[in-house]
Amino acid sequence: MRLELYQAETAHIAKEQSALLDEARAILLTGKTPSRLEQNGILHAIQILAENSIGKAKQLLKAAGQPVPVSAYDCFSALVTQGIISETELQSWNAAIGLRSRIVHDYMNIDIDIVFELVRTERYLFIVKFLINPI
Repeated sequence: MRLELYQAETAHIAKEQSALLDEARAILLTGKTPSRLEQNGILHAIQILAENSIGKAKQLLKAAGQPVPVSAYDCFSALVTQGIISETELQSWNAAIGLRSRIVHDYMNIDIDIVFELVRTERYLFIVKFLINPI
């Protein structure tokens, strides 16, 4: 798939998942606790955004003729080397990758209140920005 097409699809998915998290944020800001179904939707949206970002990172490295690491952490470290993201941003990316791994593999140990705070304070928007903006 050409990078331009890939970029368009990642942007589309990012907008959809961001809209879902915006709805969840609106619920949280009323002081209501999201239902279990809504909680699962929040986790799924975060997972999709993170996985979409990992895929884009790999596509960017491939397009630059760089080796594509298997590890998501290593992919984002390589993006720092390429000047696509900053060293400061890498800390946020590592946290996002860690949350995605926890959602997928360690789902019994997720503190949903921390996730709610992440959504309430819109700390997912840096991922959406990365996915929407062409690099």
